[in-house]
Amino acid sequence: MEQAREPSISRIAVIGNYLPRQCGIATFTTDLCEAIAAEYPNVTCFALPVNDTEAGYAYPPRVRFELAENDLSSYRRAADFLNMSNIDLVCLQHEYGIFGGPAGSHILALLRDLRMPVVTTLHTILREPDPMQRKALEQIAQLSDRLVVMSQHSIEFLQEIYHVPEEKIDLIPHGIPDVPFMDPNFYKDQFGVEGKMVLLTFGLLSPGKGIENVIEALPAILAEYPDVVYIVLGATHPHIRRREGESYRLFLEQLAREREVEKNVIFHNRFVSLEELVEFIGAADIYITPYLNPAQTVSGTLAYTVGAGKAVISTPYWYAQELLADGRGLLVPFGDPQAIATQVLYLLNNKAERHAMRKRAYQLGREMIWPKVARRYMESFERAREERSQHPRPVFTARALDSRPGELPILKLDHVRRLTDDTGILQHAIFSVPNYAEGYTTDDNARALILTTLLEEMGEEMAGEVDGLASRYLAFLWYAFHPATGRFRNFLSYDRRWLEEVGSEDSHGRALWALGTVLGRSERRGPRGLAGRLFEQALPAALEFTSPRAWAFTLIGVQEYLRRFYGDRAAQHVREVLAERLMELYRNTSSPDWPWFEDSLTYCNARLPQALLLCGQWMRRGDMMAVGLNSLEWLVSLQRSDQGHFVPIGSNGFYRRGGERARFDQQPVEAHGMVSACLEAYRMTGEPRWRKEAQRAFDWFLGRNDLRAPLYDPTTGGCRDALHADRLNQNQGAESTLAFLLSLVEMRLSENILNLAEQAISSNA
Repeated sequence: MEQAREPSISRIAVIGNYLPRQCGIATFTTDLCEAIAAEYPNVTCFALPVNDTEAGYAYPPRVRFELAENDLSSYRRAADFLNMSNIDLVCLQHEYGIFGGPAGSHILALLRDLRMPVVTTLHTILREPDPMQRKALEQIAQLSDRLVVMSQHSIEFLQEIYHVPEEKIDLIPHGIPDVPFMDPNFYKDQFGVEGKMVLLTFGLLSPGKGIENVIEALPAILAEYPDVVYIVLGATHPHIRRREGESYRLFLEQLAREREVEKNVIFHNRFVSLEELVEFIGAADIYITPYLNPAQTVSGTLAYTVGAGKAVISTPYWYAQELLADGRGLLVPFGDPQAIATQVLYLLNNKAERHAMRKRAYQLGREMIWPKVARRYMESFERAREERSQHPRPVFTARALDSRPGELPILKLDHVRRLTDDTGILQHAIFSVPNYAEGYTTDDNARALILTTLLEEMGEEMAGEVDGLASRYLAFLWYAFHPATGRFRNFLSYDRRWLEEVGSEDSHGRALWALGTVLGRSERRGPRGLAGRLFEQALPAALEFTSPRAWAFTLIGVQEYLRRFYGDRAAQHVREVLAERLMELYRNTSSPDWPWFEDSLTYCNARLPQALLLCGQWMRRGDMMAVGLNSLEWLVSLQRSDQGHFVPIGSNGFYRRGGERARFDQQPVEAHGMVSACLEAYRMTGEPRWRKEAQRAFDWFLGRNDLRAPLYDPTTGGCRDALHADRLNQNQGAESTLAFLLSLVEMRLSENILNLAEQAISSNA
């Protein structure tokens, strides 16, 4: 092979997962580093992996710095480390699931501070990203000098969806080991399958792999070829195993027994080394990827087997369509065991065609071997460095204090734990001591469930404890629901007696909001299953509500639910009906000097425009978004003091049109509602002023208010119940504490992407 020319780059850092962590990105990052080191002996190449456990992994010497997945500060420390290490270039391996923060946005904090060129390999490019995923990838593209993709589909998506210029994109195939074209029988005796025809699927196990469809196909295959064996190679994905144990593997084993093919199915439950993997692939006559998700732009397992010259049968996900074109493999419909059986039998019955297919695949693989891929990467690196030298970026961008977000307090759950018992979260406290006499409410347990779900999404280190709290709050909602009425009860006494048959419409709406959040954001299948049943039973009642706030709470919950289940027509119908009711209220009530939905401002006011902002974006209703922004703008100006701090409408009289506005008692839920609504306006518009308004409302908790007194108590982790005209209400109940903690979590979740968006807007201006 031709010797690679000496590059101008001498020090490269690669960011991504790394072996012995068990995942595809770890394998790819390790192989890329080793390939570059082998092809360019004078280049120093080291790695910065991301740890998903506190203990980390026993990494090899090439690993020089470790990042903690959910610790934002570790990303900033990594940037400092790279900047002082005289690195010529950083190569980032990007996958949404490996970095902390919403949509993996913690990595943006690292990229923003780097002084050297960055080349990013994109392992997943979504055709239908949610707003946070889109924002994250757009910012990564902007902060990277070049982007590497592995398929033509990826180039098209980057251009059409994310508006990345074609000249910034390099197409480099997935690297593969350089193995000879060999007869499968050479390896079969090592695995005790000599004399048999071997079908193989390998990779980390998870329910989306579709392996059950191959097992379902086996009876028809074995009827003609009883000597066929199907090897399923790979451990269960560590994240799946932590959440669900080995349930998927056990399901597959039971299915094999039910279909009476257990003698022909071999599970090899290990994460194998590259050397072992090459031997397993070598022993296979036919490789099968029966994946269920079409939205897959790359597959390392498919690249390996095509490059090794295997006959391949696959479902038509995007990468498979490209790699198996021109007779290099066969495609079958998703979820179709009969089609798998038909194509396996076709290849077994047509030996000449099977071997011709193998040769076509192997010839393509010669351009994918790691030495050639390493050269292609080095060419991309040098282009990035040359382009950066011609268009240098400033090392330091001055940002005045008023353009930076305020420091956020440490998240502290002590008071939430104090208020929570085996039943749920108690409603009130006397100072910081739980008040048993007031019992529990569905309202507060719904709020607490939303908090724990957002904490799960943040990946907080106390995840195990959060799971336990979340289960109690969800169990409370299950107990609160009365199937005979289709409604939630709200007030439960300390001795567990319901104090009414039907709770308020608001409490029902908040319960739907919490259930929708679990369904849209949680990765835990058990809670999602229960929440799904409850959400389906409880949703129809919302159409009978007359409370605009109950409509708004329901709409927010429905929109959370539709994050994951957008095709649900029943949920879409509820959204359309309730959103239109809010619009009708606004049309009938608003005027130029009173752009509002009702003739009075009472409680949870910001939730009304927030609901329309959410629905308008997803329903593509410009009129809804305009009403949401206009009404929120008015509410913001109305609740801003002459001194510039946030002053919510007081609950001691509220504010009737044409009447006198109540200044006190100011409630924490009003500040939380304003934080949420302004952050949503910022996500939608990208206008920095909305981020500042969210900060203004959040600062109310910290003492920027009429009394200049903090409501948040950092010693307990609780929040005081109200701001009176002359004093603070010193009781720290569930509603106020959850209002503060939810505000804090929402500010944290938005911090990285929103700050980067603001910086991008400023630089573009």
